[in-house]
Amino acid sequence: MNITSPALSALILRVSLGLMYLAHGATKLFVFGPAGTAQFFSSLGLPGFVGYLSMAAELAGGLLLILGLKARWVALALVPLLAGTIVLVHGANGWMFTNQGGGWEYSAFLISSSLALFLLGDKPAGQQQA
Repeated sequence: MNITSPALSALILRVSLGLMYLAHGATKLFVFGPAGTAQFFSSLGLPGFVGYLSMAAELAGGLLLILGLKARWVALALVPLLAGTIVLVHGANGWMFTNQGGGWEYSAFLISSSLALFLLGDKPAGQQQA
């Protein structure tokens, strides 16, 4: 594999996104706990079960990205989750993630990275699978 190959770029992007989603899901599971996560989502005006769905999507999506299973579609499917963090949590806090309560720059970057992976795909050119 050439060091400047699109396949290597896709691999790095896919694994790093997968690790990020996995870490966020694991934080919800092991730090806040499922009940705490559900309670936080309820505080946002959402049904509590959406917290469980979010946690499951991040854990499963992260694993699927790391393993390279339907990675481009998984990346695309996770975009609404990140958009929700901007709309419901971080959007009112300004751009910088270092702002009080965390701004929306990190979520926006992860959305653009997920979209880039979707567009790039997870296979070398000529071997793309839908």
